[in-house]
Amino acid sequence: MSNLPPLNTETIWAILNDQIDNSVVHQLVWHYLGYRYDSATGKWDNQLVQAEWRDEYPEPPNFLESRPATMKLTRSIPKENKQILKEKLGFKGYKIGEFTPRETRRATAANWLLSHLQITQSKIE
Repeated sequence: MSNLPPLNTETIWAILNDQIDNSVVHQLVWHYLGYRYDSATGKWDNQLVQAEWRDEYPEPPNFLESRPATMKLTRSIPKENKQILKEKLGFKGYKIGEFTPRETRRATAANWLLSHLQITQSKIE
C-alpha cells in the first residue's frame, strides 16, 4: 500500500471520475482510517484505527460492496463537511437514473477522504 496516490483534490476527482481502481479507493480509505497491512504476518494491524471502527471492523471493510460500512463512513463525516464535494470542488453529483450504487459509494469515499484532508489541513494551520 505504499504506492497510494497522494491525498489531494486531483485524487478525489480521479475517484469521482472513475479513473482510480476500486482497490485503490479502498486502500486510501483504509489507510486514512488507520488500517495497516503487515505483509510479514499476512494480517491487518488495526492499532491506529479508532475504537468505533476497530470494534465493528477488526479488518477493513469493503466499502463499495457493503452498504452498512458505507453508511458508517457517511455518518462519520462531520456535519459541516457533508457537502464538501460540492462546496470545495464544485461537484454537481451524478445525473438521476445514470448512476449506480457503486458510483454513490465511490462518492461517499471521496467525500470522506476530502473531509479527512480538510480536517488534517485545519489542524496543521
